[in-house]
Amino acid sequence: MAEMKQVLVPDIGDYKGVSVIEVMVKVGDTINEEDTLLTLETDKAAMDVPSPYSGIVKELHVEIGDKVSRGSLILVMECSDAQPAAAQAAPESVAAPVAASAPVAVAAQTVQTVVSSGKAHASPAIRRFARELGADIAQIKGSGEKGRVTKEDVQNFIKAALAQPRGAAGGNGLQVLDMPVFDFAKFGTIETRPLSRIQKISGANLHRNWVTIPHVTQFDEADITDMEAFRKQLGAEYAKQNIKITPLAFMLKAVVAALQKFPKFNASLDGDNLILKQYFHIGVAVDTPDGLMVPVLRDVDKKGIVQLATELAEISAKAREKKITANDMQGGCFTISSLGGIGGTAFTPIINAPEVAILGVSRSAMKPVYQDGVFVPRLMLPLSVSYDHRVIDGAAAARFTAYLAQVLSDIRRLAL
Repeated sequence: MAEMKQVLVPDIGDYKGVSVIEVMVKVGDTINEEDTLLTLETDKAAMDVPSPYSGIVKELHVEIGDKVSRGSLILVMECSDAQPAAAQAAPESVAAPVAASAPVAVAAQTVQTVVSSGKAHASPAIRRFARELGADIAQIKGSGEKGRVTKEDVQNFIKAALAQPRGAAGGNGLQVLDMPVFDFAKFGTIETRPLSRIQKISGANLHRNWVTIPHVTQFDEADITDMEAFRKQLGAEYAKQNIKITPLAFMLKAVVAALQKFPKFNASLDGDNLILKQYFHIGVAVDTPDGLMVPVLRDVDKKGIVQLATELAEISAKAREKKITANDMQGGCFTISSLGGIGGTAFTPIINAPEVAILGVSRSAMKPVYQDGVFVPRLMLPLSVSYDHRVIDGAAAARFTAYLAQVLSDIRRLAL
């Protein structure tokens, strides 16, 4: 049975009076849930607002140039199925995620925040459209207001590229072999499942980060025998308060110590400048049923192990329950991706742009370590640090990883 539903501007963080720069629908349009309705722009970022429902647009209450805030009425829609789309979000990379393209999921509505990069002036929806077609948005000249790239600009760019002889050099980002098309059903029984919104967003971000950042990964091991003994002791003390002390809480503190000693790892590239951050907000990759998310713990340098353990439990629960807000996903300086609870000996995590490094943690294992002339059993934790080679050289990465392992091996250093 059809029902009239209002669609409102969802949680867009602390922004108020945000400009509407593009409206993607009109009265009478039939749209699907998660189709982009409009694009908002602040002085720092642009945001796509997708539809939480499928249906027909009956009333449109915004136009280009309007100022809106959370709760502003966008449109009225006639829905045959009034159930909202599940709120979803994704990491910009696992790494992720997220700062250059940080999705925000709130109560059945999702906003994807994308910080403008390069010379191209385009909304997230147009950037995604260009990306899906394989076009380099930076190569496209905009014909819209203030030089903004429009959908027609992208289409014309693609038409011009296709008109060129195959193999012609043009440097437009399209000169790659097409992916082969297969009819998989002819080989056997198949099942087709659509990617979740998280997977679609994070996949594009991961691909961008991998192909645009020169990754190198430094591997090492940390002796966490003493740390683990103390963690278990601390866990027993706080068990009655239902506080679970995990190894990740110690890793957060150790990472901050390493970032303070090696500030280039707590930085971002901005053209020809390096932005060195004086704060320590650490992203933690969280596995959810719909995909990987990277919420951010703020001011880790000012918090103790118990407080961090408590906040980790809270933010992880919010991620799995799809209650992450815009602020929860933004502002990270460095990311930790821990697979220790699952397994593996090492991996190469993808840098979460615009960060310049990420720590991957695998499963610890007891190993014989040669000390004072004899082999002794020690609990060793594999560490994998991927770094942006434009900012960090190999020697600095080796020193950073070795120092991080040293801090984890002797947690007394966390008090220094």
